[in-house]
Amino acid sequence: MRLTTNNLTVGYGKGPIIQGVNVAIPEGKITALLGPNGCGKSTLLKALSRILTPETGHVLWQGESISQIPSRQLARQLALLPQSQEPPEGVSVREAVAYGRSPYTGFWGQLSAQDRVLVEQAMTATGVITFAERPVTDLSGGQRQRVWLAMTLAQDTDYILLDEPTTYLDLNHQVELMKLLRTLNQQGKTIVTVLHDINQACRYCDHLIVMQTGNVVAEGTPDEILTAELLSNVFALDAEIHQDPIAATPMCVVR
Repeated sequence: MRLTTNNLTVGYGKGPIIQGVNVAIPEGKITALLGPNGCGKSTLLKALSRILTPETGHVLWQGESISQIPSRQLARQLALLPQSQEPPEGVSVREAVAYGRSPYTGFWGQLSAQDRVLVEQAMTATGVITFAERPVTDLSGGQRQRVWLAMTLAQDTDYILLDEPTTYLDLNHQVELMKLLRTLNQQGKTIVTVLHDINQACRYCDHLIVMQTGNVVAEGTPDEILTAELLSNVFALDAEIHQDPIAATPMCVVR
């Protein structure tokens, strides 16, 4: 397992948000971070991607503190799609997606033929190629989200971290996104994503990490950990667990 934490405590200057967290991200799997609002999911993801610096403990990449790895080297191995981004003025979709190649070219570097192929593939996979020449600022929230995802995919890393990637997406694009993540995983990518939809996580993800008030309270496959008791204790849901009739995965049904 290349990406792990050791007794990780992280906050924003007003006290810790997550405290003493130890996780190991399974290689070659899709991992979902779940939990109620404010539980520390996004904070953990930001720490894993080095956006936030630990107060105590460590984030480790291949056993080495992630803070010691050169930025460009890390960006060639791990990509992050943050929760929200401000689109730059006057930048087209194609240009924005091409920024994903900057760990290899620099922000002002010339794209190689292979770079251009990866940009085209990322735009095609996310369905933004049809408006590739439009300014990003002209797009809807859902379209912008797919552009940012394309930029992340163009980075072509082994690990992809996504913070609430289904935000702003309508239902059919949410399904398309989750299917795309599954396809990327089958191609060898390790994926970590913050999600709010429990059934979506169970259907498309191999491994769940459930958080509550800054701590990990359950971890494992959906079959292993999803119970009515967990839903009640963590999410305050009165629900039953049934089998999804199509995917044969656990499904939460609220009473």
